[in-house]
Amino acid sequence: MIRTATPADLDAIVRLHTEARATYYRGHLPEEEYAGAAEVGRSRDGWSRAIDRPDATVLCAERDGTLAGVAAFAVRDGVMHLTQLHVSPSHWRTGIGTELHTACVDAWRQAGVDSARLEVFVHNTRARSFYADRGWTPDPDHPRAGTHLVLRLTVS
Repeated sequence: MIRTATPADLDAIVRLHTEARATYYRGHLPEEEYAGAAEVGRSRDGWSRAIDRPDATVLCAERDGTLAGVAAFAVRDGVMHLTQLHVSPSHWRTGIGTELHTACVDAWRQAGVDSARLEVFVHNTRARSFYADRGWTPDPDHPRAGTHLVLRLTVS
């Protein structure tokens, strides 16, 4: 089931986000930078703001009553951005990422969005492959943002 996040989801979202990030940052960044107390607190604040923002959308994917995935998107500088899409590693390869991605794209179509952008950690080959399989391509105008690749999708 895909649904809009509520403040009651915050703790579960932060746990899932921290767990998912560890899978691709481990070995590339110091643990404190993706799972340390200060970073988890920053993440919590960001997710709380996103859930409460009227101009952002946070979607939760549930399996058997448990949060299995989360996605967030918002318009920044006039461009739709997929700011987050994470699936709990225990639910990888079960279709949850695809369901969340489809829900995002469907929402963008309904809103008349014709393209979207995202940033993906350069070493996160699993995510890069996932996005490429769904039509995301390197953004020719802004191919990189630090350690992240910038991708775009034409929404048709």
